[in-house]
Amino acid sequence: MAALKYWVWLSSLRLLGAAGAFAAAERFGTPENLFFADEEALRAAPELSEPQRAEILRRDLDPAERILEQCSLAGLRVLTWQDADYPERLKNIYAPPCTLYLKGRLPVFDEEAALTVVGSRRATPYGVQAAERLSYALARAGMLIVSGLARGVDAAAHRAALRAGAPTVAVMGCGADMPYPAENKALYEDIAAAGTVMSEYPPGTPPLAAHFPARNRILSGLSLGVLVVEAPARSGALITAVHATEQGRDVFAVPGNIDAPESLGCNRLIREGAQLVTGPGDILEEYAALYPHRIRPHRAAPPPDIPDSAHIPGATGTAGTANTANTEAPAETAPAGRARRARPAPQVTDLGPLLTDLDEDARAVLLAVAGAPRHVDEIVEVTGLPAARVLRALTVLELRGRADPLPGKRFRLAGEQE
Repeated sequence: MAALKYWVWLSSLRLLGAAGAFAAAERFGTPENLFFADEEALRAAPELSEPQRAEILRRDLDPAERILEQCSLAGLRVLTWQDADYPERLKNIYAPPCTLYLKGRLPVFDEEAALTVVGSRRATPYGVQAAERLSYALARAGMLIVSGLARGVDAAAHRAALRAGAPTVAVMGCGADMPYPAENKALYEDIAAAGTVMSEYPPGTPPLAAHFPARNRILSGLSLGVLVVEAPARSGALITAVHATEQGRDVFAVPGNIDAPESLGCNRLIREGAQLVTGPGDILEEYAALYPHRIRPHRAAPPPDIPDSAHIPGATGTAGTANTANTEAPAETAPAGRARRARPAPQVTDLGPLLTDLDEDARAVLLAVAGAPRHVDEIVEVTGLPAARVLRALTVLELRGRADPLPGKRFRLAGEQE
């Protein structure tokens, strides 16, 4: 417990942020070493600013002790970066969280065929049905469904996984003790009972808009790939896809009507190289040979309230017609040890070097403009940040040569073509 409070102290240092906390822990070896470091040692760390050094030198453990008390009352476990069951997948992303607050049972992520399913909060019936059918079939086949418990696509994915009798993981943009949105309270409780609710934010943290873009890096970091089911052009789900590409994860997308605004984001992802998905087999065949101990070689029949075909009606352009060619489990058609099918990766710049030494606002804005130019109003909507903070972040990015201004108050990643 003594060491644990220093990890909680480190992760609660507001001026450091996730990237700064991780870098400081690496430099000093442990959060406890950082806590007791003298001013001279802190000044020898060039990555620490003067305000950050001052925050560290206050050596205030009271907030950490209050957080640990709240965790005890709420039944939350604190997982730190040094713990043996901290996922290696997550350790290897940019700015991994130093601490995670958990409710439920933590899967062994590094052994799981985990897939993150995301999409619009204002999903259409098509998007909800696609999320439910795909998530149900994938969970029944043995994949672990990860999502963000938001209304719309996220909630549909979680519900379908639970109906399949499988655990599911919800990554929150608020404290792990706070069911959000309120309408998903029963779903939150079911996930905590059968799977895991987790957050990098301590208990009691409200669902502030700025938390969700940061949360998305954890969604993609825990998984082998990200499936975007339905996303308009200004969807935060597209930020998760950018994170996935930067982290070397697979990106899948469900196609939609070319005239439907709700499908513009998914169709664009497919155009840029994401793998088109019209049935669970399109995903399962990627992982069956790699995870034979997880993905089962048979297809279970769907429950009565989900139609028999696990394909999405209308995805090929003909309403009510389902091509069942891909509904068989891929392990029956792909021999063990089969190399994964080559496909072009989404054409997104490696953002790792560009994200270095940026604060959370600037990182969120940079991720928002990666892949396609965006108007300032779009950046505000996608990031959830106030307009003044977006404009300040854009100024920083311009000065550092990482974002280019375009006519009409639009911005793009430096060097990317329209």
